[in-house]
Amino acid sequence: MNQQIIKVDGMTCGGCAAGVTRALQAVAGVAEVQVDLASKAVTIGFDGDAQPAAWQQAVENAGFDVIG
Repeated sequence: MNQQIIKVDGMTCGGCAAGVTRALQAVAGVAEVQVDLASKAVTIGFDGDAQPAAWQQAVENAGFDVIG
């Protein structure tokens, strides 16, 4: 399994982290999501078919912004 870390702006609580987690877990190819609320870092475990553009879209659809 591959891993990628993205930074997500706008997460302020556990509910926000849960929303980002749910949104990313719904993306095809995403196997695991770990959110570090303090650093705004989200670690995504994925297989080779996962599309990073889909991650950004899922995060934005959940009401947050990908930084960088």
